[in-house]
Amino acid sequence: MTLPRLALTMGDVNGIGPEIIAKLFANYEPSAWCSPIIFGCASALDTVRHLVSEFPNFVAVDSVDAALSLRDGIPVYNGGHAAPAVQFGIEDPEAGRSAILWIEAATRASIDGKLRGLVTCPISKACIYKAGYHYIGHTELVAELTGTSEYRMCLFTDSMRIVHITGHLSLADAVAAVKKERIMDSIRIGYDALLALDIPSPQIAVAGLNPHAGEGGAFGREEIEEITPAIEACRGAGIPCEGPVPPDSIFRKMREGRYQMVIAMYHDQGHIPLKLIAMDEGVNVTLGIPIIRTSVDHGTAFDIAGTGVAREQSLVAAIRLAARLGSIR
Repeated sequence: MTLPRLALTMGDVNGIGPEIIAKLFANYEPSAWCSPIIFGCASALDTVRHLVSEFPNFVAVDSVDAALSLRDGIPVYNGGHAAPAVQFGIEDPEAGRSAILWIEAATRASIDGKLRGLVTCPISKACIYKAGYHYIGHTELVAELTGTSEYRMCLFTDSMRIVHITGHLSLADAVAAVKKERIMDSIRIGYDALLALDIPSPQIAVAGLNPHAGEGGAFGREEIEEITPAIEACRGAGIPCEGPVPPDSIFRKMREGRYQMVIAMYHDQGHIPLKLIAMDEGVNVTLGIPIIRTSVDHGTAFDIAGTGVAREQSLVAAIRLAARLGSIR
C-alpha cells in the first residue's frame, strides 16, 4: 500500500512548533504512517537541536518535487519564504506571515494533488492579524483556499469525536447560529466522517443548547424550534442520530461508548470536556473540505517555547489520524 503524502506545517516559529516537530521525528517513526514533508524553515528546527537527545536529519529542499524524491532524511520546504530569526515567546508579525505562507503552500500542493493534505502546528492569531491577515485560524484559511463554504471544526480522540456547528464566534453570535439547517449540515458532515473512518454501527448524539436541553421550553426554545426538527429530518434521511441530549451528560455517555460522535452547539461546549479528559490526545480536524487537514489541539504556548517541556503527543495523534484518513479516502 502506498503511504499518503502529507504536509506538516511548522506554525509560528517562536512557539513550540519546531520543538514538537523535532520530538515527533526523534521519538516516533512517522514514515511508517505516511510520507511527510515539513513546510517550514530548517534553521528554525536547528534552534531546538539542544532540546532533543537524537536530533533528526532534517534536509532543506527547494521544491515539493525535490521533497518527494528525497531518499535520505526528512525534507523541509520553506516555499520560498524563510522565517525570521527565532525569538522564543515573542509575538512577531513576520513569524505570523511565514506561518500563513507555509499553510498556503501546503494547501495548494494538496489541491494540486501532489499531497493528500496537511497536518498543522499552532499559529498565533495575534501575529497573523498584525501581519495583515484577516483569518481567525487555520480552519477558515484552508476553507477559503479550497473554496469550501460548508465546513466544520471537529475534535477527535480514540473515544471522543465532537463536531461543532460553529467555530470561533462570540457566545452571542454562536447562540444566534443555532438553526435547523446548520445543525442538519453538521450532522451530515459528521456522519460522512464516521463512514470514512469505517466506524461500525455509528450513533450520533446531538447536544442541547440550554440547561437540561431546554426542559420542554422552560429554559429556552431552541431545542423545540431548531434542534429537534434538525434531528428528525436527518433521521428521516437514514442518519442514526438522537437528541437533544442534555449537554451536562452527553460527553460522559460518549466516553462510555454509547455514542460515537456528539454534535456540539458552540465552541466551548465541545472543547472543554475533551481538553479536560484528553488534552494530549486531542486532534482538531476540519471536515467538509476536499483535502485532509488535522491539527494539534493546543496553541503556540509562547510561555514554554524553547524550554524543552513541550509535549508532542497531540501532534503524533494528528499525523496518525491524517495518515489513516489519507489511506482510506
